[in-house]
Amino acid sequence: MCGRLALTTPPDAVRDFFAYADQPNFPARYNIAPTQPIATVRYEYGKRRFHLVRWGLIPSWVKDPSAFTLLINARAETAAEKPSFRAAMRHHRCLIPASGFYEWRRTPEGKQAFWIRPADNDVMAFAGLWDTWCDPDGGDMDSGAILTIGSNRMMSRIHHRMPVILKPNSFDAWLDTANVDVKEARKMLQPVEDDYLVATPISNRVNKVVNDDPDVQTPVEIEMETASPARRETEEPKQSDQLDLF
Repeated sequence: MCGRLALTTPPDAVRDFFAYADQPNFPARYNIAPTQPIATVRYEYGKRRFHLVRWGLIPSWVKDPSAFTLLINARAETAAEKPSFRAAMRHHRCLIPASGFYEWRRTPEGKQAFWIRPADNDVMAFAGLWDTWCDPDGGDMDSGAILTIGSNRMMSRIHHRMPVILKPNSFDAWLDTANVDVKEARKMLQPVEDDYLVATPISNRVNKVVNDDPDVQTPVEIEMETASPARRETEEPKQSDQLDLF
């Protein structure tokens, strides 16, 4: 699962990594939450383009978004069959730039937050899906979700699921919905190598969306050997403290 992320890499470095045609200038974000804007990269007329979308996918067929479940993640194993994600897997695949993400591990003392980032890079790409919802009264809204997969060995100590991370050599195929079908695209949805990410325990400041500053990533010391194993959860975390910017 992925319920919080950060994009603090400078815009020029993000553009170089994803090679999109646009030149957006966006501020560093240290604590991005569902319903807030996230960056996406997708194909338009044969070029990679940068777009901001609402985090929490709303399929085009939804009648009332306010009554629809907040879909911040899509399970890679079943997205192609689920009504909410099936069309997006065929026609609306995207990349989601991130400098890292946050995950929480259950311990006897409560939930311990971790800042998780690439070991050897400043930015990475999550596999994502997007869709456009059309308001009958006028106006369109683009929204998206992050694909998740069963955790690799490193992440399994924290949580049983993790975002699907794609490498640059997979970008073109993932984005090319015209020529790469769902069956081929699904083969790319695998856990990243065990040594690709590093996890740092941090304080619970990240729990509050209003804390959107570098201090949320300040390391804290914990005794990892006393923490209980990551527990499988079926529920999404409560989002009651999150801000709706749309």
